[in-house]
Amino acid sequence: MLRNPYTRFKWVAFFEGSSFLILLFICMPLKYGFDIPYPNKVFGMMHGLLTVLYLFALIDFTVNYKVSLSKSLLFLIASLVPFGTFYAEKKWLRPIGALRGEH
Repeated sequence: MLRNPYTRFKWVAFFEGSSFLILLFICMPLKYGFDIPYPNKVFGMMHGLLTVLYLFALIDFTVNYKVSLSKSLLFLIASLVPFGTFYAEKKWLRPIGALRGEH
């Protein structure tokens, strides 16, 4: 399943983006609205780990698929914006994969 850099990056981006949304829209309201901090700690740590994995997967993908520095920076910036990884996957990652015959 995760045999090539394209697939690894695609899945790590999905989970990183999902963890960011869970953190923003579920954990933060629980912490600040209802004084329930525990989910924020758990998902915050998970999101941090996934962000590091995202960076490693991005580097691996960039090197193996010879992605330009500007496109790599766009992928990096997309990880900082809510829903950004999903947008980047659809607009930038899919076309790169299609050129190489990836699904």
